[in-house]
Amino acid sequence: MRSNGGFHGRRIQKTGGSTFIVSLPKTWVTERGLHAGDVLQFSPRSDGSLTVFAEGGARAGAAKRRVEVTNDIPEDHLFRLLVAEYIAGAPLLEIHTPNRMNARTRDVVRNFAQRMIGPEILEETADSVILQDVIGPNPLPIPSVIRRMHQMVRAMQIDAMAAFRDQDSAIARDVVERDWEVDRLHWFVGKQVTTALRDARALTSIGLSLPECMTFLQASRVLERIADHGVRIASTVDMLGRERPPEGLVQELERLATASAHGLSEALEALEEKDVGRANAVLDQIASIPREREKILHQLSSKRGRLAVALAYVLESVERSALYAADMAEIAINHAIEESTAARTAA
Repeated sequence: MRSNGGFHGRRIQKTGGSTFIVSLPKTWVTERGLHAGDVLQFSPRSDGSLTVFAEGGARAGAAKRRVEVTNDIPEDHLFRLLVAEYIAGAPLLEIHTPNRMNARTRDVVRNFAQRMIGPEILEETADSVILQDVIGPNPLPIPSVIRRMHQMVRAMQIDAMAAFRDQDSAIARDVVERDWEVDRLHWFVGKQVTTALRDARALTSIGLSLPECMTFLQASRVLERIADHGVRIASTVDMLGRERPPEGLVQELERLATASAHGLSEALEALEEKDVGRANAVLDQIASIPREREKILHQLSSKRGRLAVALAYVLESVERSALYAADMAEIAINHAIEESTAARTAA
């Protein structure tokens, strides 16, 4: 046996005519309470290695998590804490207060459960609420979630500009509400990837390699950021009130927004198809947008008050969305090269 930095070397031995065997480190076996006759499972990985785990063993993170909070914690702080616990992946989560949980704290927990994918209230007591993940480790393929996020973000981009153009507060409110749907899908992807990084069985069940998991998590983050800018554009409706922006400027901004949305769609296609050429075409297209921004910014210099602020917000969000589309194109290039490298290594 050789041991180096925590890695244990074992010689392959041959028994019988065609069976190869390898002995297991004694400490690994005893620490897991295994005995002769117990069954081990092997999960092959894309790099050629094998992951070994005991059949029926507890999955990483399977124990119930208990979170201690106080009733005076700010609502947004509690919500962020619950999101972090959700992404960490505990199937049972108990939120507990030192004394009786007040109505405000309980409402935040209930609102969280309603907005997330998976958690349901299992039990409530005077001082605690227990949430259970009822959907399991892999209810939705991550690539499908990314496609759904893109559909929603693309619709938000279109509707946000329509709300800005027509000063339609109803459409603007709808854009803001849909941002929650994008957020919950982004958090779900984060939860799936975190679980996969921690547990080889979860990684096997989602059918992706670790590099693919990280690629889709990056893509999810980009889409979530673009959705936020859709909300920012929609928010200018209330800012403008009855003041109407110049039609020429609106058309310029819409043209820029269309180019940004098209670039994002092309980048997502390049990611799915592992098409480096298509991704580079997106980057070439996006490279001209800062110059277009300068032209529009020059026209904004003569505007004043709320109109100037609202137009500047829209311009900045459109430009940022375009730059995020460029980020997506770079993710697509990196993914394509990584996949190509992995295929050559495996061959």
